Amino acid sequence: MSVKPKLDLMIITSYFPPEIGAASNRIFHLADGLKSGYNVHVVTPLPNYPTGKIFSGYRGKLKSKAVENGILVSRLWLYASKSKNKFLRLFAMLSYSISLVWFFIWNKIPKKVIVQSPPLIVAFTCVFFLKSKKRKLILNVSDLWPSAGYELGALRKNFSYNLLKRLEVYNYKNAGLILGQSNEILTHIDKITTKPELFLYRNYPDIELKDVTVSSSDHKTLRIVYAGLLGVAQGILRLCQNLNYDNIELHIYGSGAEEADLKSFIESQQQLPVFFHGRVDRNVLHQELQNYDLAIIPLLNRIYGSVPSKIFEYAKLGLPMLYFGGGEGETIISDNKLGWIAEAGNYDHLNRVVKSIGKTETSLEVKKNIQERAYKRFDFGSQLNKLKKEL
Repeated sequence: MSVKPKLDLMIITSYFPPEIGAASNRIFHLADGLKSGYNVHVVTPLPNYPTGKIFSGYRGKLKSKAVENGILVSRLWLYASKSKNKFLRLFAMLSYSISLVWFFIWNKIPKKVIVQSPPLIVAFTCVFFLKSKKRKLILNVSDLWPSAGYELGALRKNFSYNLLKRLEVYNYKNAGLILGQSNEILTHIDKITTKPELFLYRNYPDIELKDVTVSSSDHKTLRIVYAGLLGVAQGILRLCQNLNYDNIELHIYGSGAEEADLKSFIESQQQLPVFFHGRVDRNVLHQELQNYDLAIIPLLNRIYGSVPSKIFEYAKLGLPMLYFGGGEGETIISDNKLGWIAEAGNYDHLNRVVKSIGKTETSLEVKKNIQERAYKRFDFGSQLNKLKKEL
């Protein structure tokens, strides 16, 4: 009996391990899940996020190509920067787009290509140069730019904003299939165009089931943890400044744009029970999270379309959550009984909610129930199998 040969599939993304964060983890799990049915080729920049510097081992290279975990990974040159200067950030995106065009010229592109969006300009480059009646372009939309940028205060409604809106519409109208990580994203796209098929593809992590432990029960205080990017959108510095620390501890893991300011705040407020642990490996982090009563998931502003992937990751770890970001995330937390909700941007309400949480509400039994529901309702394999049928 002959074995049917695998089809080729390319994934173009701006983030991929060894970079950290939800975006790189999400694309890795997608690529890893698809490799059983496809010859997966990931095209991505030389790793640089979130430090804004090319990682050690890749510096001085114009490109890199290697098989990693059974996936062919091509890494292309870009101008790496985490500058707050808009022109430097734009140049960084354009530099990757230029590298992609050069890559398209000299390499065979398969008939199925998944493109990550945002960054919007990178996605536009891929759609513009790769659209073809013989090729299926799949746009994987994780955030709604430029509207998300406007809600974050990073963009103003001017000529540049309007140009980005036109790129957004162009991308949607020229895709063959669009994967959206939230119902809000799909609703937004459906108002713009009815041409592409739409598929809800949540950011479910592929995590091996492990028993939940509660070493945190030895502590009288409520131990709250934040783990992730320390960026503008998360607003961790402002969170630290506005929390009421009566009978709680706040532990922080991660790195990002606010890291230096956060360290300065902690140093100047040593009387506060705030502890910064820096960036740790994801597997180590999963072990560390067992030491805490609950995780907090904040967003500085409610961002339409955004659903933090931490919700699904923490649920599978059996970690109760305090959600402080508004939008569709509130519905997921509430419907699946994963923890508590505080009104987005309302720190008085946040402190009242924190004060109402008792240690018994984060017990071993509670954690096991959360984990059990998560593995039933947020199943990565089932979702991936449905996606394969759409591809």
